[in-house]
Formats: sequence, structure tokens, C-alpha cells
Amino acid sequence: MNTGGIMSDKKMKINNKEYSCAIELTLDIIGGKWKPIILWKLAQNGVLRFSELKRCMGIITQKMLTQQLRELEAYEMVNRKVYAEVPPKVEYSLTKQGKSVMPILEVMCKWGTDYFESVDPYKKE
Repeated sequence: MNTGGIMSDKKMKINNKEYSCAIELTLDIIGGKWKPIILWKLAQNGVLRFSELKRCMGIITQKMLTQQLRELEAYEMVNRKVYAEVPPKVEYSLTKQGKSVMPILEVMCKWGTDYFESVDPYKKE
């Protein structure tokens, strides 16, 4: 398989974690159930407060959303802006790196739609 000259098996160390290939790193940054959805919602809305993001995410718990946002922030995918107010106000938005992953997520979205349409049991009746 031609990878276009990309070195995907080069050892990398980021945030005190070592990765054996670029795919492993990519999946750690944007993989899982919630991170792609968080990135997608922020791309759609621009800036969201924590409560707004939680509301549009569906069934995610506050603890899980906090954990996923911290991980995305550690990889510089998400900006976190805290306002010195009472009660505290925190807003999230995509960084340049976060925006750079949107073409990947768009392709994943299209693939999911195409896959669903190809296996949708109701279409085959």
C-alpha cells in the first residue's frame, strides 16, 4: 500500500506518551466515541460554553465531557477560555490544529452515511 511517502512507522513521543506509528497518535488524539463529536460540534458552532456543549452532545456525562475536553486541550485541538466571573464562565473553541482535522471528520461522516445507505435493511425491502 502506497502511503504517499508518509513515515507512519516512526517512533514519536508527545505529552509523555510514546507512539509506534502516526495512526496510533492520530487515534489517541481524535479517536473514541466522544472526541470526534466534540470537535464536530465546535466546528459547527464556533464557540460553546461547557453547558451548551454538554446539551448538544446528548447522553455524555459531565465527567466524561470534562475528561475529553482536557485531553483535546492537552493536544492543542481545543481552546479553553475562562472568564473571571461569578459564576465562572468557560468557553471552548477549535484551535488551528482542531480545525485542521475537519476534512478527516467530513470524510468519516460521508463514509458513515454511505455505509448506512448500503446496509440499511429498510431500503432492501
